[in-house]
Amino acid sequence: MYDFAYQKPASIADAVKLLADPEAKALAGGQTFIPVLKQRLNKPSVVVDLGKLGLSGITVTASTVTIGAMTTHGTVAHSAEVKKAIPGLANLAGMIGDNAVRYRGTIGGSLANNDPTACYPAAVLALAATIKTDKRSIAADDFFQGMFTTALEPGELITAVEFPIVEKSAYEKFRNPASRYAMVGVFVAKSASGLRVAITGAGQGGVFRHTAFEQALSANFSPAALDGITTPADGLNSDIHGSAAYRAHLIGVMAKRAVAAAA
Repeated sequence: MYDFAYQKPASIADAVKLLADPEAKALAGGQTFIPVLKQRLNKPSVVVDLGKLGLSGITVTASTVTIGAMTTHGTVAHSAEVKKAIPGLANLAGMIGDNAVRYRGTIGGSLANNDPTACYPAAVLALAATIKTDKRSIAADDFFQGMFTTALEPGELITAVEFPIVEKSAYEKFRNPASRYAMVGVFVAKSASGLRVAITGAGQGGVFRHTAFEQALSANFSPAALDGITTPADGLNSDIHGSAAYRAHLIGVMAKRAVAAAA
């Protein structure tokens, strides 16, 4: 690692002030950032630890589930309230990495990083969640702007994510056998306002909605409704773990499994 200063502010205002330095970097769970530091791929002037800002916790109302940005994946996965309100979200959190990752990684850190193979972006987009920051609220459809790119401004901090409670939800993913990231992950959400399907892991630009699946499932919410619908391989990831055509096929397989689980 390169030398850097370390700060652990006790308020959001102090954290934002420290992050005004363009060379400063925020530290949430550190599951991506610390390996980047070890590989000397980033040279921050100061690392701002967000651990004392009081941004963890889950609040459930009759219509929403709000999760603090520093809440770990493991906390979400084991929350009885989340399991009851949005079971697909709890299930997704339980599939992330392994126990070590789930008890250090945070929802806010995952969304701010926007790794194209991360799981949470699929839930946020499919559930039409709202990302709350120290400055504003950002709709999921406006938040994700491409690989490792979001609508967050420099120094802006995610404080919480608000999920509307839906009628049905489920997430299925095809894991990379070594790292368990999503080679393809599909989140399906059915609510009174409509049907949304989000795909992660497959797209070169990150998470995206599958409108053809949404239209078919709006008419008939069953795995059979997806028969005959193909996903173009153009724009999908292709690497040593799977070609674009393979990922296109997996999207259909994972989507049917998610619909079956939700139904």
